[in-house]
Amino acid sequence: MSTRARRIKDRIFKATILSLSLLTLLPLLLILITIISKGYSAISLDFFTKLPTPPGDPGGGILNSIVGSLLLIAIAVVISVPTGVGLGLYLSETRGPWASLVEILINTLQGIPSIVVGILAYLWIVKPLGGFSALSGGVALAIIMLPTVARATQETLIRLPTSLKEAGLSLGASYTRTIWKVILPSAMPGILSGVLLGVARIAGETAPLLFTAFGNPYLNLNPLKPVDAVPLLVFNYAMSPYSDWHQKAWGASLVLMVFILGINITIRKGPWKRR
Repeated sequence: MSTRARRIKDRIFKATILSLSLLTLLPLLLILITIISKGYSAISLDFFTKLPTPPGDPGGGILNSIVGSLLLIAIAVVISVPTGVGLGLYLSETRGPWASLVEILINTLQGIPSIVVGILAYLWIVKPLGGFSALSGGVALAIIMLPTVARATQETLIRLPTSLKEAGLSLGASYTRTIWKVILPSAMPGILSGVLLGVARIAGETAPLLFTAFGNPYLNLNPLKPVDAVPLLVFNYAMSPYSDWHQKAWGASLVLMVFILGINITIRKGPWKRR
């Protein structure tokens, strides 16, 4: 084959790859443009600092939904991060049938639809407590977030050089102290990335919250009472017949998109990446 023919094939191949890449990005760009164009007009200071108003009343905001989402995420993080890091550490340090079983369970949990998790949380927490609550919603989100944290921790610990552990043990430190003082601090960048990925994963979940947190038009900080969340507000407002609620739903969608985009940028450009 001549050099000219090879160059032509190379250019055709590069043009094909570029075209397919742009074709893949096109739906994402259309979604971004639509959300920004429709949601930008709803953004204001009142949108973040005031409670919702009845249909037809001007003004109002989504303060209750923002606070509710932060409360739900906080509960999920408190539950899933210690458990996920512990599971990831166990899988990276242990071999055998039990470790294989745990790994299979984590993989299975990662593939369970979120709505099924919501139904389970309803049966396990909502019914025994006798009502919807932020706690039940946080537990549902923690179950969804758990496999991401566990996997990120496991993969990070496996990639650490064995010389770190050998150095700690050779200096007379116990196995537990070596794990706490040497291994986990060295793996912290990967663990933090996994936690942020998990938060991004659950920030937009709606289905499990329909069966657990339920929603609340008022500001609530009690974890044993129902709370609203930004995804819930978008779902409820988008299904309503009121145009002003539709506008707020677009604005809330924009806020949620910017939040998740910020998390992904932080994961890639975070301060720990500069080490």
